[in-house]
Amino acid sequence: MAMFDYFPNYVWNLSVSIAMASGAELGEIMDMCQPLLAKAETGEDAGTVEFMREWMKVADKLVELANEDEAKGRLLSAGPKLQRAALYYLTAERMQAHGSAGRLETFRKGLACFLKGTEFTGEDVTRHEIPYGDKTIPVLYTRAIGVEGPAPAVVYLNGLDSNKELLYWSRLPQELAKRGISCLCVDQPGTGESLRLQGLPATWKSEDWGTPVYDWLAERGDVDAARIGVTGISLGGYYAPRVCANEPRYASGAVWGANHNWAEVQQKRLKREGQNPVPHYWQHVQWVFGASDMDDFLEKSAGMNLNGQMEKIKVPFLVTHGARDRQIGLEYAHQSYDQLVNSPRRELKIFTDREGGVEHVGADNMSFGRSYIADWFAETLGGRLS
Repeated sequence: MAMFDYFPNYVWNLSVSIAMASGAELGEIMDMCQPLLAKAETGEDAGTVEFMREWMKVADKLVELANEDEAKGRLLSAGPKLQRAALYYLTAERMQAHGSAGRLETFRKGLACFLKGTEFTGEDVTRHEIPYGDKTIPVLYTRAIGVEGPAPAVVYLNGLDSNKELLYWSRLPQELAKRGISCLCVDQPGTGESLRLQGLPATWKSEDWGTPVYDWLAERGDVDAARIGVTGISLGGYYAPRVCANEPRYASGAVWGANHNWAEVQQKRLKREGQNPVPHYWQHVQWVFGASDMDDFLEKSAGMNLNGQMEKIKVPFLVTHGARDRQIGLEYAHQSYDQLVNSPRRELKIFTDREGGVEHVGADNMSFGRSYIADWFAETLGGRLS
């Protein structure tokens, strides 16, 4: 199974593939991408300003069309248009260099369209803020379906360059809800709103924010505090195990893409081994970690490996990985799994060509990853499989 390889570089194709998996319309994708084909040939960093302009053009048009629907009271028609507009704004923003003109304004448009769009379509997702020092961690909460009393729940963590809206569009929250499990999509420090609107940088010590997130969820009357799991996608494949290892109240864990030694991956990327996830990569990671220069970034991310951490996990844990992941090598999935020596139930699932989901976090087909992880939590937290 192949990723949608429209452009001559991996980074742009990854963004387009994620957008398609997140609800984009193929005709709109072509309208946005065709004018960019020549620009993409000059490299992954060139042409990202034009990328934003083309994607915003379609997003702005969708907002206009949604406004016309709204004026006629046709909210169920307006909602999906606003959600696609949000997706295109957030995808365009994700491709920009740190500090580029219009980036923050585009991000805010994406957030506003997401909230309005999901409200109009009646989707069960609500935004909240979890206190964190003198700031907050923004989250999206989706409730379990068909559960009387407190339900199990899963904390779902971003990767390096995703946001909680993209987590929601990965459809894992909806798959969990069907199985009787609530889900909390988290803009942890270094991602989404936490980084862009509050200036909260990433930290390798993810339990510092993983514990307050657990506490907030456990205090909800509709959540069973004894049945809270944690998962993460991409760099969340580092954060989630680290949280699970150091906050023993999490009852189960899983990763959508292993990320056992991200510090080592940076050394490989310096040698141009493996693909980058976003354009302007080194600028991006310095921003994420609040680093002043490359040396500062490498120092701040030096702790990003799970050696000595996986052994602390004493609950069921699932490691998933794509067999042909071009960003994070398959060996890291084996390292994470092999070190789960104290987990009472450990599993390694490698997605192969037979099914799909072989690319990084299943960018070629996300359906297999979300189903497998949702089933895992149904089995380990007490949900439904049918």
